[in-house]
Amino acid sequence: MIEYRFGPVRVDGNRRVFRLWAPSADTVDLVLPDNGRGNGPDVAATVAMHPAGDAPGWYQSPPTPAPAGTRYGFRIDGDLVVPDPASRMQAEDVHGFSVVVDRATPGHPAPPSRPWEDSVIYEAHVGTCASDGTAPGTFRSLIDRLGYLASLGITVLELLPVADFPGRRNWGYDGVLPFAPDRSYGTPDDLRALVDAAHRRGMAVWMDVVYNHFGPDGNYLHVYAAEFFSDAIATPWGAGIDFSVPEVRRFFIENALYWVHEFGIDGLRLDAVHAIHDEDHPHILTELADAVRESLPAHRRVHLVLENDANQARFLRPPAAYHGQWNDDLHHVLHVLLTGEDHGYYRDFARDTDTRLVRALTEGFVFQGEPSLAHDGSPRGEPSGDLAPTRFVAFLQNHDQIGNRAFGDRIAGLADPEALTAATALLLLIPQIPLLFMGQEWDSTTPFQFFCDFPGELRTAVRDGRRREFGLDDLPDPGDPETFRRSCLETPGPVAAVRELLRLRHAHLRPLLSAMEPGVGDGGGDEAVSVRYRSRGAWWCIDCNLAPRDRPAPREPRFDVVAGWTPPPSAKVASVFQTDAGAAGTMPPWSLRVWKERDA
Repeated sequence: MIEYRFGPVRVDGNRRVFRLWAPSADTVDLVLPDNGRGNGPDVAATVAMHPAGDAPGWYQSPPTPAPAGTRYGFRIDGDLVVPDPASRMQAEDVHGFSVVVDRATPGHPAPPSRPWEDSVIYEAHVGTCASDGTAPGTFRSLIDRLGYLASLGITVLELLPVADFPGRRNWGYDGVLPFAPDRSYGTPDDLRALVDAAHRRGMAVWMDVVYNHFGPDGNYLHVYAAEFFSDAIATPWGAGIDFSVPEVRRFFIENALYWVHEFGIDGLRLDAVHAIHDEDHPHILTELADAVRESLPAHRRVHLVLENDANQARFLRPPAAYHGQWNDDLHHVLHVLLTGEDHGYYRDFARDTDTRLVRALTEGFVFQGEPSLAHDGSPRGEPSGDLAPTRFVAFLQNHDQIGNRAFGDRIAGLADPEALTAATALLLLIPQIPLLFMGQEWDSTTPFQFFCDFPGELRTAVRDGRRREFGLDDLPDPGDPETFRRSCLETPGPVAAVRELLRLRHAHLRPLLSAMEPGVGDGGGDEAVSVRYRSRGAWWCIDCNLAPRDRPAPREPRFDVVAGWTPPPSAKVASVFQTDAGAAGTMPPWSLRVWKERDA
């Protein structure tokens, strides 16, 4: 059993010791409000906490009666009452009292330990994916979508962050209490029920976690633990988290272990790790990965994934050895090909685009140390050409690439339908691990706009700041409930094409993935792009013409094809696939052909 240093600890019966790391405080008291004892709403018990002799900066209470459901907070220096930074549940919102929650194990004792190569990821925001448009979706309402996702061929449900954020509407990246599922989505038991229900359908559940910053409303750490942050570390969110402090490192490592062991979460996606500053050895990312791996029984696999704009391939190799990393470069190349956009970070991909596509498909990152226009000409990235293609998570869209646009436009509203069909087929039939953003399976055009529920002046500041950033006075107000409602998914449309593509992936490509080698490729310009991947004495081959004109393929399929297929006549799939080279190997606009060959 994991020994947590943060959060209340049961000592016997219903008695608990409460602890708080508060090196900036002179005194800390445990505050226990009425808790239904009939003493009146303003009557509270106060228990003095004392410094822990063996742990500088720590305060702890004597063993105190506190059964599950007890509300509590900490009074700092006789004044401000704050929630527990490791609160497992809040009574109301981030500014209120924390609630004692008994430790629990997942209801389903044997969560699936699917191999990494099985992963087909569905990224979902609980509030908008499972909402009826009048109120945020919940963990319980999301359970109702699991059967549909499993029938589609999805094997991983990835939740955008659920850590407690201020208000009722938020993307999740403004969380301030990393251990507490947000009450607008449900209780810890409701989240466990979702994980259990997914496991019963053979699906894994991953969680997006934010270890690079706290949100702007409801974070009280700076009041009593100023050492948690360092003014010497500049981030877009202010003073950076100081990972040189052992207690800070432990806080986030315990958080990762908490989701994995108390909820049965099967994977963690670490948000924007390029914004984590740590010079220690081992790096906090390595230490966290080691802690998770060492805590697991032999039968369990937990997959760890990074978002890292710096393209640091080092974390995909030992000693950190994360399973995968989001491949923004492939997204950017495909977005340019489908839309012609060349502003912002797309500038780096608007020239030699076919060449960059070949590199993204065969080596993962396009930028492996080359100068980047989007990074002021500075070098970006590290060599990744030796890594297996399964180390990269591929996508045509995700919450960032939609929601960080001014009006939250999805790719289905920007690209020609035939172009999008070809790119979707490519996404789902390359050896990189595919990710679909909720609604993408039916080419949803529902926007995913930036929304939040901040109070007063902060709401105004966020609204005005975004309008200045984009230079648009009519940008949707993130704090307006209508912005949230516009972002809720509509009724699903036809999904036969994606279901067939995933069937093909699971049947034909999946058996090759565990031994898949880095790819080789050529073409582009006057020719279609051709890439090949070797595995188990065979080659997985893809030709794609992502252009609005006929182009010849650079090579024809070899004679000794050992597996080919003709999909059933569901229009979008059938229009994309060819199982023979055709006359002179000419490929029509926005077309794709895929086959498997014997090794030479």
